[in-house]
Amino acid sequence: MNAPAQPRPARLTVGVVGAGRVGPALAAALRLAGHRPVAVSGVSDASRRRAAELLPDVPLVPPAQVLEHADLVLLTVPDDALPGLVQGLAETGAVRAGQLLVHTSGRYGTAVLDPARRAGALPLALHPAMTFTGTSVDVDRLAGCSFGVTAPDELRLAAEALVIEMGGEPEWVEEAARPLYHAALALGANHLVTLVAQSMELLRQAGVAAPARMLGPLLGAALDNALRSGDAALTGPVARGDAGTVAAHVAELRKHAPATVAGYLAMARTTADRALAHGLLKPELAEDLLGVLADGATGADSANGGDGSAGAEGDSGR
Repeated sequence: MNAPAQPRPARLTVGVVGAGRVGPALAAALRLAGHRPVAVSGVSDASRRRAAELLPDVPLVPPAQVLEHADLVLLTVPDDALPGLVQGLAETGAVRAGQLLVHTSGRYGTAVLDPARRAGALPLALHPAMTFTGTSVDVDRLAGCSFGVTAPDELRLAAEALVIEMGGEPEWVEEAARPLYHAALALGANHLVTLVAQSMELLRQAGVAAPARMLGPLLGAALDNALRSGDAALTGPVARGDAGTVAAHVAELRKHAPATVAGYLAMARTTADRALAHGLLKPELAEDLLGVLADGATGADSANGGDGSAGAEGDSGR
């Protein structure tokens, strides 16, 4: 039996408040679906360049004027700036009754838009689960991209229809689950970038001329296996219980790249726990392995003056 057809939103005028990497790309995708971008706000030179590339001929105006001209407004500002922006727009009377107000934060649902809702706006939270470059390639990447959708019940179908028009796949996320949903995406995507960048740096130190070319097939296969099989895809010295190899890794990292030791140990401990829980790591091998990891952590503490800190990189979590 076919799924019920999604309602097709009427042709809308579209505005963007915050011409970062996300907003212009989404507005460009909506333009391809027949909607009409009419205004964008951006302060930095980079924002203005992005707007000019992705939304040519769309005027740059202050945020209040974006809301004045648009039926659908994309609020694409950093998470921490969103509550203040919404409050300010509502207090200055910029919000119009019946206006669709869409934010793209993964962290927030629609409650953050309550000041605008009280002014008559229709609140939607549409978060694309995608990394953006700020270039035209982002529009193509939206094809098949999942969006975390949160909306009032009466607006759910309209929210999902907008996602589909942008080429995406709507995935409903309850309001209370938004922070956990966002943490899951950050854990996978953001930390992956850090791990890959560190891996490439270490390969360069080891004399590999083309680290990206070496890592590409390996990481592609590892990602595919993990998405298909989860923990069953675990391989490598930790999952095998090769304590000697792990000890050698820690020693080399401490010598050549001490800033990577804390991350290596943390991931190795987590991997060991998951491998044990899923029967991949034999208990009789786990004791020596965990001993090596504990010794490595003690060595890291000593190297940092005995205070247990991992240095600036470990503290920042960025």
